[in-house]
Amino acid sequence: MSTADRFSDELANDARHRSKVEQRSMTAQLEYWVKIGKAGEDNPNMTFALLKEIMIARSEIESSQGEEYVFG
Repeated sequence: MSTADRFSDELANDARHRSKVEQRSMTAQLEYWVKIGKAGEDNPNMTFALLKEIMIARSEIESSQGEEYVFG
């Protein structure tokens, strides 16, 4: 489900510029920021880098690109 929301010009401009660098749509960039921000609030003792790696790993698993880790 999608909804139409209003954002400040500053946030919209930041998202527009960052989305070009990250090769995402503006909407995808805003969704990414929301997901990483929510993850940060839910896990305040984890670093941004760790949260980002977890999100990448989950994305790889969902697209069948992940590999099972074998200990030892």
